[in-house]
Amino acid sequence: MSLIWLGDTPDLDPTLVGGKARSINRMRALGMPVPPAFVLSTEFCAGVNDNSGRLTETALNCLREGLSRLENTLERRLGGTDRPLLVAVRSGGARSMPGMMDTVLNLGMNEAVEARLAEITGDPAFAADTHRRFREQFERVVGAQATGDPWKDLVLAAEAVFASWNSPRAQAYRTHHQISHDGGTAVTVQAMVFGNFDDNSGTGVLFTRNPLSGDPEPYGEWLPRGQGEDVVSGRFNAMHLDELEARMPQVHTQLLELARTLEKHCGDAQDIEFTVEAGRLWLLQTRAAKRSPQAAVRIAVQLADEGIIERHEAVELVTDVQIAAATAPHVDPVAREQATLLASGVPACPGVATGRVVASCEEAEDLSDAGVPVILARPTTDPDDVGGMVVSVAIVTEIGGSTSHAAVVSRELGTPCVVGCGQGVIEALVGKTVTVDGTNGEVLEGELQRADGHGEEHESAARLREWSQTHAVRVAP
Repeated sequence: MSLIWLGDTPDLDPTLVGGKARSINRMRALGMPVPPAFVLSTEFCAGVNDNSGRLTETALNCLREGLSRLENTLERRLGGTDRPLLVAVRSGGARSMPGMMDTVLNLGMNEAVEARLAEITGDPAFAADTHRRFREQFERVVGAQATGDPWKDLVLAAEAVFASWNSPRAQAYRTHHQISHDGGTAVTVQAMVFGNFDDNSGTGVLFTRNPLSGDPEPYGEWLPRGQGEDVVSGRFNAMHLDELEARMPQVHTQLLELARTLEKHCGDAQDIEFTVEAGRLWLLQTRAAKRSPQAAVRIAVQLADEGIIERHEAVELVTDVQIAAATAPHVDPVAREQATLLASGVPACPGVATGRVVASCEEAEDLSDAGVPVILARPTTDPDDVGGMVVSVAIVTEIGGSTSHAAVVSRELGTPCVVGCGQGVIEALVGKTVTVDGTNGEVLEGELQRADGHGEEHESAARLREWSQTHAVRVAP
């Protein structure tokens, strides 16, 4: 077991460093604008958790070594009052588990560092906001107040990230997706960049193709003066990526160019997290985009048609379950005209489902166990809601956008979802039987008749079936 500095090699084993660190390494190796980082590999996870959750001496030594290299690279010091260094402490398993494990941002803040940042930047509000974010997230993740000693806080945060591998929500997620409980998470420590720095700063998520419909145009959201957790949590209604183009066209152009390079390099549609600090673009992560079944079949065919992947690779990108869901019936147009519209919002995952609306994950699990189809309605969802999400036939939220936690997880589940329906919607829906149309972003009263569809996803599904048969014949012994 040893320290791994990211960017030194073209590629790394995701079972060793986790998908997040692997993506950081890939982007840095390609010369992309990515903050420097190092990783404590998944090999440490079991040992730390067997050591009553405390970092072993080997892990502590690697953490010190990595921090020293990060400090020397940036000529900053963790807890320093001359040029302070702040870091993000991130989790990462071999397979992407969006929001299931823990992250601590802005680590390195204390009263003295806040005062120094206010002095350096001339912006006490930025320094106070960053300190507040750190305190709140540290307490939520670690379960205790920050010590005021950045090194001690770093150790505690790393221990909390390792422990999050065995959190109930992470275990429920792995069980549902049939992911092994072995392996563990890595801990990545990365220099912070600040989307909350000034009016030319912000954070966002870019999909190289639309993960909802499968349209080939890039799709994303942008939140000025925010940090990454603000967007993915769904607590804020982010803007369309067009707002970034209008405000900083050169940054927008650079982002799309890098996105195209990553899609070709990775051979799949990408979900890219980025931050803009004072007009400068930074990429934080890239991963295969979670997509709806309809998008899955269309994107697979597009990638093959564009020569990014081979046809047999396109077939391997899509499951039989996704093809079946993509070509499932939709709401009958006549029935839709006669139905009562109860709520509408942002389409987050297409498809149609009917069930009884519940507002708690516990009730969703109980009714589902009793054989009752349930629709989970929440103000917004977070990782602790996964147990209720996986048993629900549809998901509805009051706030959040198309890259929020509810949207991303629902697309991976293939569960119809509508987000951002407006505050107060849940109270009017609970207890009713409704039909959720995730394609049009509508919640309709009652159970509605379905009709077969003939969209582009049907054509793509037919081509994939043809390619699958051709490939099967070609590779048969």
